[in-house]
Amino acid sequence: MVIAERHKYILDKLDQAGYVSVAALSKEMNVTMVTVRKDLKILEDKGLLFRSHGSATPVAPYVNDKPVYEKQLVQVDQKRAIARKAIELLKEKDAIIIGSGTTVLAFARAIPKELPLTVLTGALNVSMTLLDYPKVEIVQLGGVVRKSSSSVVGHFAASMIRDFACSKLFISVDGIDSEFGLTTSNMMEAHLNHIMIGSVQKTIVLADSSKFGKKSFGKIANIEDIDTIIVDQSLPQHYVQVLEDKGVEVLIV
Repeated sequence: MVIAERHKYILDKLDQAGYVSVAALSKEMNVTMVTVRKDLKILEDKGLLFRSHGSATPVAPYVNDKPVYEKQLVQVDQKRAIARKAIELLKEKDAIIIGSGTTVLAFARAIPKELPLTVLTGALNVSMTLLDYPKVEIVQLGGVVRKSSSSVVGHFAASMIRDFACSKLFISVDGIDSEFGLTTSNMMEAHLNHIMIGSVQKTIVLADSSKFGKKSFGKIANIEDIDTIIVDQSLPQHYVQVLEDKGVEVLIV
């Protein structure tokens, strides 16, 4: 392949899969990895992709903090579909943890009002949603309030979690990177989510497909640390394969 053909191949592959790796492109185009890296550098300089370690994505992988009122206007239908699927994983009298974020808020809103549950959460909007649920016992974590996420973080919240044993954790994230793992924009929230994962039998991540190939400031956990991801059908097959290879159950809605 000449350089123009390689560049077209790379961009077409990105458009189809949402991700390319240097090693795979080297094999497919029958060129060295050095050549592929040079091609990716040229395409990045033109603003056509973003490089990371050994791979590239079509959009910037780094996510900044956004207030919850902005996030809840994005991917609305996908979040509702993910929430409905997550409800199927609940059982009567489950003791669960619900994290913060607009996707898990959609999940809280979808919980049947007559389902008896104990819900431990740091998300103030989740607690407010469940106030009218007569059979849901709410345990509200205390701590420093993050207004942008309508949730609490910090030492007191982390200390409280260690006093409870719950069956399932439902969290959403700002980014899922196949190498770096699960991330969120605030390091204190990332730390709290990490502790939550260690306090449950099963971790279920609710994330629409736009979160994949992205990373934010605070690392929550490796992909191998979670059990299930519920995602919409726009997720490229590449990511499905990566998740399944790491032992994660992928539920597509």
